[in-house]
Order: sequence, then C-alpha cells, then structure tokens
Amino acid sequence: MDKYNMIFDPSLNIVTLVSIGEHPLSGRPRRAEQDARALELGLKLVADNLQVLYIGQAKSPATVSVLKDYLGMGLGQIQVLDVPPQADISNTLLENFKANCPDIILTGGRAENGESSGMIPYLLAEQLNIPIVTSITDIVSIDMLTGLAEVLQALPRGQRRKIKVSLPFVASVDMAAPAPRQSAYGCAMRGQLVVKDFNQSIDDVGQRHWQVNSAQMRPKRLKIVKAKTAADRFKAATAKIQGGSGKVIYDSKESAQEIFKLLRDEEML
Repeated sequence: MDKYNMIFDPSLNIVTLVSIGEHPLSGRPRRAEQDARALELGLKLVADNLQVLYIGQAKSPATVSVLKDYLGMGLGQIQVLDVPPQADISNTLLENFKANCPDIILTGGRAENGESSGMIPYLLAEQLNIPIVTSITDIVSIDMLTGLAEVLQALPRGQRRKIKVSLPFVASVDMAAPAPRQSAYGCAMRGQLVVKDFNQSIDDVGQRHWQVNSAQMRPKRLKIVKAKTAADRFKAATAKIQGGSGKVIYDSKESAQEIFKLLRDEEML
C-alpha cells in the first residue's frame, strides 16, 4: 500500500493550478516545471480525487497541446475556465473559490511567460484570507481532527525545515520538489478538458496603459575575484605575479582607443 494512502484522507479537497510554460531557449510551449511538480505532489496526496484547474484561452492549439501533456500524467480531466487574454486571473480565481474554498491550493512559484510576477499565490491567499507557505517540497502529514498540516519547506543550500500550517492554505511548490512523471500518450488521449465559459471575469485595467517592448541586453559585469577564506587570501598573497599582454601607452588618443575597445569587448557599450 502506498504510504500516502495510509496518511492522507482521500476526501481532501485539493486543487492544483497549472499554466502554460515556455522553454527558455526555444520558446516553445511546454509544461511549466514548477506547476508540473505541484501536480505531481497533488497526485501523490489524493491521486484520482485531485482537481486541476487552468485559466486562460481554451481554444488555442498550443494551450490544448500543453494541457494534454498534463493529462498524460494520469489525470482524468482538467477544468478549464475560458477567459479573454485581458482578464485578471487573480479575480477570476477568487470568484471561482468563493463558494467552495479547497483545503489545499497547490501552485508553482511563478509563471514561465507573461508577467511572471509570482504574485498569484500571495494575492489568492490574501483575498481568501488563508495562510500561504512558499517553496515547499512535500506535505508530510495532515491531521483532519486538528486541521493542521505539516509541510517541508526548501531553504538555501539544500536545507529543509518542517512547518505546521492550518487548513485551508495556499502552497507554492519549489523546484527542489520531486520531479514530475513523464507524460503518457495513452493517458493524454483518454483525459478530458472540461471547458467552462467564465462570464464573471474582470479585465485587468492596469494592462491597458502598459507599453511592452523587447528587453535590451544589459552590460556585462566585470569578473572580480574576491578571497572569502583565509586559505584563498594566503594563496592570493603568495601567488606569483604573471605578466599578461598589457602595454604602456603614452599617447592620450591611443589610450582612449584602447579603453573604448576594452569596454566594447566586455559588452559594456
């Protein structure tokens, strides 16, 4: 028997929010890595009883392809709220959860495209007036009698700590969580996308006044070697000075040209 089935109540109402990811090099749509890890955690907790929700344009071919990849992880269905591109996602989620707030809402840390502000978990927790736990890697136990859950939170340098949080709560899943399972073609074809037109969506007024431009390349920082330990300082003090390809220039014009060439080579101009 799986250990999660022995610890967790299958009647738990757990919802995982998923989004459309983007490959950092090719830019092709894919499963968002953090969202897929959140989905993997949800499947381990309640398996077939997990609810998965996506909010966005349901008729886009790229969206359908990526949602099929999520279905391939063993889901029976994904609920899709079809909203226009200018809709405010946080308000849409709030309206959807007002009537029936889940016990646990699992999300990724941030989206891989769009605004990618990482504010959705915080706004959702604030509007629903429930606690939030960030960067979790696992949910260790849930006590339905006391209404407390024990979660494992990721810290810098590979450290972990256990935190107790009261139900219901929002949890964002860290990249240190277990990797998601591969998507199976058969499961993806059997799964269903249940599309629902959400007429109560509210437009994001702030986006109307935004001007979106391509990002400019930032100046390349010069590498500065700093000795952090006593051994590094001793090594730097006793190291032999090696001559480089430097040269002495007395003419001011030639000096200016060399400085300009150095700045251009370092991509600072």
